[in-house]
Amino acid sequence: MAELRRSAYRMDADSCKLVKATLKSPVGKIDIVGCEKGIHEIHLQEDAVPGKRTKEASFTCEVCEGLEEMTPMLEQCAAWLHAYFCKPQVIETLPIPSFHHPVFQQATFTSQVLWTLLKNVKFGERVSYKYLADLAGNSKAARAVGGAMRSNPVPVIVPCHRVVCSDGQIGSYMGGKNCHLKQWLLTHEKLIKEEK
Repeated sequence: MAELRRSAYRMDADSCKLVKATLKSPVGKIDIVGCEKGIHEIHLQEDAVPGKRTKEASFTCEVCEGLEEMTPMLEQCAAWLHAYFCKPQVIETLPIPSFHHPVFQQATFTSQVLWTLLKNVKFGERVSYKYLADLAGNSKAARAVGGAMRSNPVPVIVPCHRVVCSDGQIGSYMGGKNCHLKQWLLTHEKLIKEEK
């Protein structure tokens, strides 16, 4: 079934002229891939070792590759990510970039979970997998919420890092290998929220 979904995504992506831009960010390189209709995927550098997040730290998040081919959608996404890292106080005023990945076009539980997370869990907040399952309309689907988090094609914007275990543990991130990135993002948001 997963192979069928990947195949359907490849067919949809094949009908788009995909463009990639790379940002240099506090959590390593971030690749954003999209077309004129919207963002298809965001890839975080899995082997990045971000510096310790402290109150005194200042950051940049700038396009370092692909600037000449950027579509308006990629520009909007890059601006959103720049604000997330460098000017988080304005994040709520910025439009969310349009998504053009099939997971957001389908009427599935995964899609419902991702949209619910995006709309209801704000900067600096954390929710449990079970609580997000409740918000998405199926209180018994905490494991399915975990699957939806692993399927999230646009991390950071759809903030799967804000979903944690009921016991307070941070849980896995992007398939389990990148807990250090999840911890950095959670600490970043906590410190910014404390400044307010």
